[in-house]
Amino acid sequence: MSEVQPARYGEIVFGVFTAMQGKSMHRVRSTVFAALLLGIGYTFGVSGVALNMVTAQDEAAGLSEQTGNKIRDAHRRLQEAKEALEADGKYEAITDGINSFLVFTGGGNAREDLESGRGVDPETFAGLYAGRALPEIQTLLSVNDQGQITYNNEVVRMYPKSRLQKLFAQRLQIVELGM
Repeated sequence: MSEVQPARYGEIVFGVFTAMQGKSMHRVRSTVFAALLLGIGYTFGVSGVALNMVTAQDEAAGLSEQTGNKIRDAHRRLQEAKEALEADGKYEAITDGINSFLVFTGGGNAREDLESGRGVDPETFAGLYAGRALPEIQTLLSVNDQGQITYNNEVVRMYPKSRLQKLFAQRLQIVELGM
């Protein structure tokens, strides 16, 4: 058997590397990267690292207990205000959770707004965009070629600027001036 000379060995390695450049080298790199990601995922799974431990942001981070309690208290009070508006027939949301915009502006009917095609409040719009619509509404939503949310094939829009200005003034009157 002949022994490869050190200088000759370097030429062989360089030749193989040069031959692998291009498409085959790209495949090798892609395969190695995919295997690396799979290995990292497997390692996290086996070690029991929870997903919430590796998220980009921890929403509750930095909140004191006192602040957390105030937020929970505000949520309870918002729920009570929503229920009072519902009892008066002045509140109908079409997304999960409490629509604070409707509550703070004295109520509204998001279903009528959506079906009329004249626009919806900002919180409803955000809820629809985030996929938080009630199931009976969600089935009628889609996204068009331009990435816009549609309801019954009509683009969903937010209220016009003039209506938003009126509602923000109404909210100011309710919240700060006591109606």
